[in-house]
Amino acid sequence: MGKLEGKVAVITGGSSGMALASARKFVEEGAYVFITGRRQEQLDEAVKLIGRNVTGVRGDAANLDDLDRLFETVKREKGKIDVLYASAGTGNAAMLGDITEQHFDAEFGLNTRGTLFTVQKALPLFNDGGSIFMTGSVASVKGFPGFGVYAASKAALRSFARTWLNELKGRNIRVNVLSPGPIATPMQEEVLTKEAKEMFESLIPRGKMGQSEEIATAALFLASDDSNFVNGVDLAVDGGFSAI
Repeated sequence: MGKLEGKVAVITGGSSGMALASARKFVEEGAYVFITGRRQEQLDEAVKLIGRNVTGVRGDAANLDDLDRLFETVKREKGKIDVLYASAGTGNAAMLGDITEQHFDAEFGLNTRGTLFTVQKALPLFNDGGSIFMTGSVASVKGFPGFGVYAASKAALRSFARTWLNELKGRNIRVNVLSPGPIATPMQEEVLTKEAKEMFESLIPRGKMGQSEEIATAALFLASDDSNFVNGVDLAVDGGFSAI
C-alpha cells in the first residue's frame, strides 16, 4: 500500500517542475491528484505524463475566480481534500531602484496573496488530520541582489504557517513550508542567466543543482503520515545551500 493510498491531493502550479514531479510521486503512492496550470497545452501534457488518477484544471492561482472553479471541480469529483500543496509561484529579478509597482504586484499577487486564498478556499473541503504545505524558498533567509521582492513574498509564507497551524489545531491540520534551494526547472531556465546558474551551483556543497524529483521526495514526506509530528516548520531542501 502506498503512503497516500486513498488520499485526495491538490497541487497548484502542478503542470511543470517540482510540483509536477510531486504530482507524479503522489499518484505512485496511491493518491488522486488535481493539478493546475495557466497554459492548457502544458497542463494537458502534464496530465498525459502522470497518466492516471489525475485531473487538470486550467487556472491562475492569483485569480480568485479560477480558484473557485478549481475547488468546485474537486468538490464535484471527489468531495474532499486530504493534502494541499500550494506551489504556484513566480520569481523575477529587479534591483532596488528598478522595482516597479507591476513587479511587486505580480510577485506578491501570486506568491503571497494567491497562496493565502488557495488555502482559505480549500478549507471547506479539507478533512481533519490533513496536511497543508506551501512552496517557500531559501531565498527568504538569504540576501541575493535583485530578489528582494521575491524573497519577501516567500518569507510571508513562514508567518502564514505559524498562524494557520494555531488556527487549525482543533482540526489537527498541519501547516508547513517546503523551501527548495536552486533546482533545475523550466522556470529557472527562464529567469536565470548562465552566469547566475553557475554562481548558485558554486554555493551548493555538492556543486550541482537540485532536481525536481528530490523536492518531490520531501513533498511526499510532508503529505504523508510520516510527518505526523511535523508542524510549522520551514523545511529547507537545498543540499546545504542556506547553511553555509
